[in-house]
Amino acid sequence: MNTEGITGGAHETSGTEGAARVPRPAAPPEPPPAAPPALPPRPAAAPAPAGAPGSSPFLDWLRTPRPPAAPGIWTFGHRPRPPEEPDRIPGRQLLSGAVISLLCGWLLWSLLWNGYLGHYWIWPLFALTPDSWRENSMFAVWVVYGYYALCALVLIVVFGRLGRWSQVWQRWVTPALRRLWDDDGDHAPVAPAPVSYTPGQDPADWPRLRAAGAHTSADRLAADAHAGLMNDVDHARIGRAWESVRSRPDRLVSFIDSVLKHGAAACAHPSGARDLPVRAAVHDLLAGQVRLGTAADDERNPYAHRGAGCALDPALLGTSLLAVGPPGCGKTGRLVRPVLGSLCLQALAGRTAVVAVGAAGAALAPDEAFDVVVKIGRPDSAYDLDLYGGTDDPDEAAAVLAEGLVGDLTTALPGGDSRRAATALAQLLGPFRAVHGRFPSVPELRELLDGSAAALGALRTALVTGGHDALARELDARERQAHRPGDPGPVLADRLALLDRPAFAGFFDTERPGRTFSLRTLEHPLRVRVDLPERGHAEASRMLARLILAQFTECAVGRADRSLFACLVLDDATHTVTPESVRGLQRLRSANAGAVLTLRTLDDVPEALRSALLGSVGCRMAFSGVTTWDGARFAEVWGKEWVETRDVTDRQVIAHEPITRVTHVVRRVITGRAVTAQSVTVRQVERERWSASELAHAVPAGCAVLSVTSVRGGSAPPVLVDLER
Repeated sequence: MNTEGITGGAHETSGTEGAARVPRPAAPPEPPPAAPPALPPRPAAAPAPAGAPGSSPFLDWLRTPRPPAAPGIWTFGHRPRPPEEPDRIPGRQLLSGAVISLLCGWLLWSLLWNGYLGHYWIWPLFALTPDSWRENSMFAVWVVYGYYALCALVLIVVFGRLGRWSQVWQRWVTPALRRLWDDDGDHAPVAPAPVSYTPGQDPADWPRLRAAGAHTSADRLAADAHAGLMNDVDHARIGRAWESVRSRPDRLVSFIDSVLKHGAAACAHPSGARDLPVRAAVHDLLAGQVRLGTAADDERNPYAHRGAGCALDPALLGTSLLAVGPPGCGKTGRLVRPVLGSLCLQALAGRTAVVAVGAAGAALAPDEAFDVVVKIGRPDSAYDLDLYGGTDDPDEAAAVLAEGLVGDLTTALPGGDSRRAATALAQLLGPFRAVHGRFPSVPELRELLDGSAAALGALRTALVTGGHDALARELDARERQAHRPGDPGPVLADRLALLDRPAFAGFFDTERPGRTFSLRTLEHPLRVRVDLPERGHAEASRMLARLILAQFTECAVGRADRSLFACLVLDDATHTVTPESVRGLQRLRSANAGAVLTLRTLDDVPEALRSALLGSVGCRMAFSGVTTWDGARFAEVWGKEWVETRDVTDRQVIAHEPITRVTHVVRRVITGRAVTAQSVTVRQVERERWSASELAHAVPAGCAVLSVTSVRGGSAPPVLVDLER
């Protein structure tokens, strides 16, 4: 890896196992072309008028304010709502009062204009003006009509204040005009005006570099930014490189040389890419956010979130996210693809390492958006998957492999967990590696688990010849346990037989390590996609998904360098959640890592793990169309809140006086109802934030209910999000 890549955040940790297997170009990237990649779609402000100095879409994006906001709010140009909610008066009452005041004002004006109230209201005009003004008829007409206009203005002000016309205008007319003015037909977010900065504070002039004395680098980067040669990925990547320079001052010289030589293309990603081929959502790399939609203006949403954009970032994904919804509700298109695109962009900026797992043909992102694409079961795949997670420890490899093979059969295994299965695998993997210097391939391991006399005898002979007496005793213990009832060996062999198929003949080969991809490379800003052979090999795909999830949790926690955020995006987590994986998800939060899991229904998770799974993740998302059973689980984990309720009681009024009785009889004949009196009781009660019935039936199509929690402990209550805006 070139010096620029090292400075850009792709840290090369010496002695890291599997580091030689990191896919990277053989030579440093070529110098950038004359023009950078085309600026991708983003919520940049509208271009400045022609001729405006120092203005461009990139500069407007960079200068747009991003005020602090609650977790999950899109901060790009966010305008916080007033602290006090203005909607104190009910809408019906406000509109009715405005209409009544308008009619009263119009009636009074008609009476005055037509002279039904006499002409006394004109006397102040004659009393305050000299008689000479009325000698000129034209001038007198203008004076009279001016007096009429003044009187009309007084009536408008008086009746407008009585009818609260200003509140009606602010509540309904102004938002309607703003939507009409800003709506471009695609529901694009409204871009605020950028902030004007002084030359010393303008972020386009790189003040952080100037404050540290790197004036030449700041001048070169500022020139590229103002010339339109820089995009948001370049800015984020160089910013990440500068952070690494601040932590390791010995990189300062290489950083300055790279910037002076390449400009905006300095500190390049190992792939040399500066952008993605296609962006599936709106991203803000300065804040690390991806926009999912807009919080609906619904009374069930918190007041501060209504109308604001909803977004996700690594600070939220670090607590992991679970999304549940039926097929076709938009989990892949409206959640997985935007989040995956954001993580890939941040990987190009040297901030993250992302692994995406999905069925072949799911089209999570094009191949060009990844550094490594593992197409299991496809002969055109350039990479293979390491079943053992890139480790050299037989016990660790056995534990991870056992979790992938029989993690979903924990309750059916003897002993109630997968520890006996891991022990059985370790008794074979250790001796085999001691003899051959590698772990066994799928056919070799299956033969050993089946108890083949020839395979076990050859392995024992090699152990004795090599002087590995302790490992020979391990092999003898495996043979003794194989003849006992309830041995996990046959179950492991049957599961491993799913991978010992002709379609996987060229995969999981331990004799060609240069082609094998290992999750031990999570210390590098890589973009990885693993395509599972869902069609025709559904059970094998689920087993591989469990294996990748187990390897990810193990490798992410065991990283020596945790400066990069590592994230696993699992498009379909059906039958992959196990007790061990739930414990692994809980450990990711402290390891600067997270996972995004999607499920069609919680019924795909063992019943004993459903509550534990919802409790182990910090971000939860329920799409439209979930069942009431799934909704009940979400309602339980989201808890309750205190709300103010108004109970209205009608009681019949009984009159004792004759005249009052006659009046009540007449009113009953006219209205058809008895005369009643209302009593209102206001009290505080505890109510579910979202009930199971509301989640199942009140969430519109194209919407979802999202709750988030940050790694620092900040949280936001569940919010109804319109994913199409």
